[in-house]
Amino acid sequence: MTDRPQGSPAPPHLETVTECYGDVCVTCSDEAVPVRVVRLLGDDLALVDTGVSEEEVSVALVEAEVGDTILVHAKEALTVIRRETSDGS
Repeated sequence: MTDRPQGSPAPPHLETVTECYGDVCVTCSDEAVPVRVVRLLGDDLALVDTGVSEEEVSVALVEAEVGDTILVHAKEALTVIRRETSDGS
Protein backbone atom coordinates (compact mmCIF):
# COMPACT_ATOMS: atom_id res chain seq x y z
CA MET A 1 0.00 0.00 0.00
CA THR A 2 1.30 3.44 -0.82
CA ASP A 3 1.09 6.55 1.32
CA ARG A 4 -0.34 9.31 -0.86
CA PRO A 5 -2.73 12.09 0.02
CA GLN A 6 -6.39 11.15 -0.29
CA GLY A 7 -7.81 12.25 -3.63
CA SER A 8 -4.44 12.50 -5.35
CA PRO A 9 -4.14 10.57 -8.63
CA ALA A 10 -2.53 7.16 -8.66
CA PRO A 11 0.92 6.86 -10.20
CA PRO A 12 0.72 5.90 -13.90
CA HIS A 13 1.72 2.27 -13.22
CA LEU A 14 -1.26 1.91 -10.82
CA GLU A 15 -3.94 3.54 -12.96
CA THR A 16 -6.86 1.40 -14.07
CA VAL A 17 -7.23 0.73 -17.77
CA THR A 18 -10.68 2.03 -18.70
CA GLU A 19 -10.95 0.59 -22.18
CA CYS A 20 -9.50 -2.25 -24.19
CA TYR A 21 -6.89 -1.68 -26.87
CA GLY A 22 -4.53 -4.03 -28.65
CA ASP A 23 -3.69 -6.89 -26.31
CA VAL A 24 -4.60 -4.87 -23.20
CA CYS A 25 -7.99 -5.24 -21.54
CA VAL A 26 -9.65 -4.12 -18.32
CA THR A 27 -8.89 -7.51 -16.76
CA CYS A 28 -5.11 -7.25 -17.20
CA SER A 29 -4.32 -5.46 -13.96
CA ASP A 30 -2.63 -7.31 -11.10
CA GLU A 31 -5.94 -8.35 -9.57
CA ALA A 32 -8.86 -10.44 -10.69
CA VAL A 33 -12.10 -8.59 -11.33
CA PRO A 34 -15.67 -9.85 -10.91
CA VAL A 35 -17.68 -10.03 -14.14
CA ARG A 36 -21.06 -11.56 -15.06
CA VAL A 37 -21.38 -14.30 -17.67
CA VAL A 38 -23.73 -13.10 -20.43
CA ARG A 39 -23.39 -15.98 -22.88
CA LEU A 40 -21.38 -19.18 -23.19
CA LEU A 41 -19.56 -19.47 -26.50
CA GLY A 42 -17.85 -22.51 -27.94
CA ASP A 43 -14.26 -23.60 -27.24
CA ASP A 44 -14.39 -22.85 -23.46
CA LEU A 45 -15.08 -19.15 -24.03
CA ALA A 46 -17.74 -16.85 -22.62
CA LEU A 47 -19.01 -13.35 -23.25
CA VAL A 48 -18.97 -11.41 -19.98
CA ASP A 49 -20.26 -8.05 -18.78
CA THR A 50 -17.48 -6.05 -17.10
CA GLY A 51 -19.78 -3.20 -16.13
CA VAL A 52 -18.04 -1.08 -18.77
CA SER A 53 -18.24 -3.31 -21.84
CA GLU A 54 -18.64 -6.91 -22.91
CA GLU A 55 -15.52 -9.02 -23.38
CA GLU A 56 -14.70 -12.55 -24.43
CA VAL A 57 -12.86 -14.56 -21.76
CA SER A 58 -11.76 -18.16 -21.26
CA VAL A 59 -13.81 -20.29 -18.87
CA ALA A 60 -11.71 -23.41 -19.41
CA LEU A 61 -10.71 -23.62 -15.73
CA VAL A 62 -14.22 -23.22 -14.24
CA GLU A 63 -17.73 -24.55 -14.68
CA ALA A 64 -19.48 -21.24 -15.31
CA GLU A 65 -23.08 -20.78 -16.38
CA VAL A 66 -24.96 -17.80 -17.80
CA GLY A 67 -25.67 -15.34 -14.98
CA ASP A 68 -22.77 -16.48 -12.80
CA THR A 69 -20.32 -13.95 -11.41
CA ILE A 70 -16.75 -15.08 -12.02
CA LEU A 71 -13.34 -13.68 -11.13
CA VAL A 72 -11.24 -13.00 -14.23
CA HIS A 73 -7.56 -12.16 -14.58
CA ALA A 74 -5.85 -11.71 -17.95
CA LYS A 75 -8.99 -12.90 -19.75
CA GLU A 76 -8.99 -16.20 -17.81
CA ALA A 77 -11.79 -17.10 -15.37
CA LEU A 78 -10.25 -18.27 -12.10
CA THR A 79 -13.33 -19.13 -10.02
CA VAL A 80 -17.10 -18.81 -9.80
CA ILE A 81 -17.85 -16.50 -6.88
CA ARG A 82 -21.63 -16.34 -7.17
CA ARG A 83 -23.96 -18.69 -8.97
CA GLU A 84 -27.32 -17.32 -10.09
CA THR A 85 -30.21 -19.53 -9.03
CA SER A 86 -33.33 -20.27 -11.02
CA ASP A 87 -35.23 -17.51 -9.16
CA GLY A 88 -32.63 -14.92 -10.27
CA SER A 89 -30.92 -14.50 -6.90
